[in-house]
Amino acid sequence: MTTATAAALRRIQLGNALAAFGNGFTVPFLFVYVARVRELGEGTAGAVLAAFAAAALLVLPFTGRVIDRSGPLVVVVVGAVSAAVGALGFGLSTSAPAVLAASAVMGAGIAVLQPALATLIVWCSTAGSRSRAFATQFFLNNLGLGIGGLLGGMLVNEHDPASFTLLFVIEATMFLVLLAVLVTVRVGRPAVAAAGVEGGSGAEGSGWGVLLRDRSMVLLCVLGFVIFFACYGQFESGLSAYAVDVTRISTSTLGIALAANTAMIVLAQFVVLRLVEGRRRSRVVALVGLIWTVAWLAAGASGLVHGAQAVATALLIGTYALFGVGETMLSPTVAPLVADLAPARLVGQYNSAFALVKQLALAVGPAVGGALAAAGAWSAYIVALVVCCLGMTGLALLLGRRLSEREDRPGSVIVARGDRPARPAVEDERVGAAR
Repeated sequence: MTTATAAALRRIQLGNALAAFGNGFTVPFLFVYVARVRELGEGTAGAVLAAFAAAALLVLPFTGRVIDRSGPLVVVVVGAVSAAVGALGFGLSTSAPAVLAASAVMGAGIAVLQPALATLIVWCSTAGSRSRAFATQFFLNNLGLGIGGLLGGMLVNEHDPASFTLLFVIEATMFLVLLAVLVTVRVGRPAVAAAGVEGGSGAEGSGWGVLLRDRSMVLLCVLGFVIFFACYGQFESGLSAYAVDVTRISTSTLGIALAANTAMIVLAQFVVLRLVEGRRRSRVVALVGLIWTVAWLAAGASGLVHGAQAVATALLIGTYALFGVGETMLSPTVAPLVADLAPARLVGQYNSAFALVKQLALAVGPAVGGALAAAGAWSAYIVALVVCCLGMTGLALLLGRRLSEREDRPGSVIVARGDRPARPAVEDERVGAAR
């Protein structure tokens, strides 16, 4: 990594952290703001969260092609402006149609920022430094969200709509700050990627066709769906409902459990990074599946402890903390693997596809968790999530059998193409990029 690319990477990370800081001001309060402060009802509040996901699902299938053809900075401009306009609209909306429109604009903007920022990080990093770069991004995201949420909680007043408007103005400003920081970044398209774009689609094909023929990437997307479904997709739906209704903890204690998750990430990220660097990515993900299996078993046990509320509460908080440990292991593992699987000319497409999988899981996860919670099928809920986590382990080990040494264990000696069944069009381009 050159001095120039290292400086560019620091700016990207700074902008990303500031955007997360702004986002933290509003994320914990969206439901309360729509349902109670604007008095639009819980149904509208739920529709707002659905609008975020729907907007992301609409724009992400096309985002990768734009990134690969026009560059990620173009998408950053569109995404940051859309997110800022949506956030400001949120703060000023007083009717259901207005708040739904604002949520769609904001959701689309935030969604396209994710693969654009990931592509910039890939362009500014090497195979050896990529895990640390993505781990740093994840650390700063959580730190920014945590600090923003803490300050937002101090500023907000449920009986004063203007205090919520202030939070959304801060968030909009931070998206514009992200834009101001990133437009100063001067990073060129890697030579191999530029050659691929200039050469057109050619015999290798392009976009979704290449990705869908890449069995390793397809398998990683399936694995990614299970990961996001079993963790993030449950935080604000099934797991929260289980904690309150079955474990019988207070909402304030639930806040402590969520804080334990964030604290674990912030405190442990770089310690965990040192432990997983140089190890096989597939085995790290498989281990996360086992850790999360223990987390869900602890959650289940917290609902079975009767007459010992302190023990039940500790088990529930431990569940969130174990999720945090797993997240610190995934951040330097999964996103860099997506980048290493991608042909150099299609990094944006692969990042966008994986972001789309994440959004699908975040849409399906709360729906499934909420349905089981509404039915009171708590035993089935815990069993289903335990099975998902064990499935993570199995899928990760299966993926590891398909990955090359370079892909599964970055920093190791690059092996010859013939060491495993080739994936002709995709594999040749990856090996060329590695050279």
